[in-house]
Amino acid sequence: MNIEQLNQKYGIGEQVVFKEGEGGLPFIHIKNEKANALISIYGGQVLAFRPIHAQDDLLFLSKRAYYQQGKAIKGGVPICWPWFGPDPEGKGRSAHGFMRNRMWDVIETSTTPDSGTRIVLGSADTKETQSIWPRSFMLRLEITISNTLNLELITRNPGSQTCTITQAFHTYFSVGDIRQTHVSSLENTRYIDKVNDNLEKNQIGVVTIEAEVDRIYQSVDSNLIIHDTARKRRIRITSKGNRTAVVWNPWAKISTKMADLEDDDYLRFICVETTNAATDRVHIQPGSEFRLVANYRIEQD
Repeated sequence: MNIEQLNQKYGIGEQVVFKEGEGGLPFIHIKNEKANALISIYGGQVLAFRPIHAQDDLLFLSKRAYYQQGKAIKGGVPICWPWFGPDPEGKGRSAHGFMRNRMWDVIETSTTPDSGTRIVLGSADTKETQSIWPRSFMLRLEITISNTLNLELITRNPGSQTCTITQAFHTYFSVGDIRQTHVSSLENTRYIDKVNDNLEKNQIGVVTIEAEVDRIYQSVDSNLIIHDTARKRRIRITSKGNRTAVVWNPWAKISTKMADLEDDDYLRFICVETTNAATDRVHIQPGSEFRLVANYRIEQD
């Protein structure tokens, strides 16, 4: 559908408006009594979310992000699916699967009972996806914009064989200064240190960022908190359907090598990702579905 057709079928007054965004990609602008948000239909990706009374956005979005077919948008909430990280079969397929750089379908838009907004995007297998990943699937992303940002990724297996996936909400959270940021509720949690030969370690104290960090935390709590001290706020992450979480920041050296990041962008974000990663694989029986949920709330200190 073009922008006019999307607005005719799915627009809701000034609350849900479809517009042509960067690179000509279709964007959804949401403005309701509780919050403002921006969603890219390409990638099924929330790019911005700000509650009405918040001073700063929840999410980081790079000013150098790519907005073109075949490229992932750097920032917001990329969807990693049906695998997280490198190609699990070593076939040279793109890292983090293929849904973060594909166009999704708009399934539904509606107003919630609390005056929030619900956007449902979806996708299903095609000849092209079958050539990349030979599985039948039905995928839905339910996005609720209210006092909080709520994401639910539902994978349904309509095929005749069990399918196995790993996945993630690869969320880039905006922070005032990474050097004044820490993550709590991961104390005494075992993690795989991807920066140090995938050694398994134990988290001592809160998580702070003083160099490149890329860790898969295991058997995590359903509530994690990012303490954004520079902005005097906390970001509470509540999740369901996952046993792992990833904490990532590229730090200075890698940030300068990434063309879609400014050299000092590493100071302005932290990724705390709700994941099914490493040994946290999801096995979906024929005719069954699996739901991964993440809820993000900004709390002022």
